[in-house]
Amino acid sequence: MPIPNNFAAPNRISAKERAFNQIQEWIIDGTLLPEEKLNDAELAEALGVSRTPIREALQLLAVQGFVEMHPGVTTQVTAVNKEDISKILPPLAVLQALAAELATPVINQQIIDSLRQINTEFSQAIKKGEYYPALKLDEQFHNGIVEVTQNLYISNTISMLQAHVRRLFFHNSIILTHDSVEEHEAILQAFEGQDSATANKVARNNWLRPIDEYYSKLKESRN
Repeated sequence: MPIPNNFAAPNRISAKERAFNQIQEWIIDGTLLPEEKLNDAELAEALGVSRTPIREALQLLAVQGFVEMHPGVTTQVTAVNKEDISKILPPLAVLQALAAELATPVINQQIIDSLRQINTEFSQAIKKGEYYPALKLDEQFHNGIVEVTQNLYISNTISMLQAHVRRLFFHNSIILTHDSVEEHEAILQAFEGQDSATANKVARNNWLRPIDEYYSKLKESRN
């Protein structure tokens, strides 16, 4: 099992959190391949921690669907099903739409201006074909809205689902287009107009539209 040795280790977090974050990142970006068997001793040595936090991290990753654990047999990275996009994005769309609706009455112009600047950078990244930076900016835009709600139940669930979205991106299921730029601006205008219903509707569509785009592209590739 190849383990990189040139990664940056974050500070001031527990060994379990550090192990969880790094292993999840390796699974998301494909460093650890789908269905690859995981060796807790090798992971412990690579991360400079004991096997206990590794096992705890793997258990949490299993709960979140990144790892399969078969006690006494093997632990491995879960397979990637690109069509899981139709399972992951709908609940994420509902939560993001709710966050936009809840944020509308309380968001201020300073935050709106900050989100508009992020959207500008997002647009520029797409135009340059820099899709992973664009994905991170898209995440930053939506997280900025979620933070306004001050609702940990929404933000924690969204965070887990977005990790799966990032993984699908690396496996070419998530397609970023300029349509998202226009939808982001429509959300911001809804905020400025105190229109919570429109903010909800546009945010929901912003997360559901990529499903249709994926299947449309899949159909084209088969023809």
